[in-house]
Amino acid sequence: MKTAGPQLAKMDNRAALRDAIAQLQLAQVPSARLAAELLLMQAIGRDRAWLHAHLEEEIAADAREKFFGLVAQRAEGVPTQHLTGHQEFWGLEFEVTPEVLIPRPETEHVVEVALERLRTRPGTPAGALNDAVQHIADIGTGTGCLAISLAKELPNARIFATDISAAALVVARRNAALHSVAAQIEFVECNLLDAFERDARQLFDLIISNPPYVALADAATLPREVRDHEPHAALFSGESGLDLYAPLIAAAERLLAPGGALVIELGYNAAVHVRALLENENWRDIAVTNDLAGIARVASAVRGD
Repeated sequence: MKTAGPQLAKMDNRAALRDAIAQLQLAQVPSARLAAELLLMQAIGRDRAWLHAHLEEEIAADAREKFFGLVAQRAEGVPTQHLTGHQEFWGLEFEVTPEVLIPRPETEHVVEVALERLRTRPGTPAGALNDAVQHIADIGTGTGCLAISLAKELPNARIFATDISAAALVVARRNAALHSVAAQIEFVECNLLDAFERDARQLFDLIISNPPYVALADAATLPREVRDHEPHAALFSGESGLDLYAPLIAAAERLLAPGGALVIELGYNAAVHVRALLENENWRDIAVTNDLAGIARVASAVRGD
């Protein structure tokens, strides 16, 4: 896609940023300054430190054309991550395409809670979590951000990452290779943990998931970047957004080892529903963890003996 930027014989990086920010603000793009910087870094092939040290440097004509083409797409609602092709999560860069959900910062709480559940599991020697052999399942892996982040933290873990989307698994495998953890993770195309239901010998020490949890009834209220560009199968879970929690928890009941932990991300107002599903003889130590905004973000529990 080609679009004309400001018709100047010469333009430095500062002026390019200024004009791009104005265009994005006019289009009501959130975080316009950040988006403009990321897109300029993409166009010129430089990082933020270099950019801020060279704001007065002239931008080449071809880079300027590329930059304002990206700005035009962002103004039309295409997510910045789809234009740059990556998103940071847990301090790691992940490839992002329209086939996968863009990792969100709040999902890092799933990793934090998962590590704490493993660390405090009876039988785990103090300070020896990295040495333990853990069997972990990540349901609905998408980019692979949860599975890969845990693999980096737990070098002896054996992780099985599932997704119903073959296209998402292609991206996740590339991300695993990028971070040198492909040997630790087996990617499986299936719904929930269906591929493991026939083998009761495969019990997990930890099951994690960031499942679809947006209500179909709320689709019209979503930002256009989300509604029009992210995969609906990774976003929506029935009219209420709660449809997947019950089957996910039921699968975890069957496939977690005694004392194993379930850690799942919560959608808006899902905490009460999920806690009710966990309040039975199969579960103990139920907890809900808030994110930095004080919103209930993660539910976790331990499989009863």
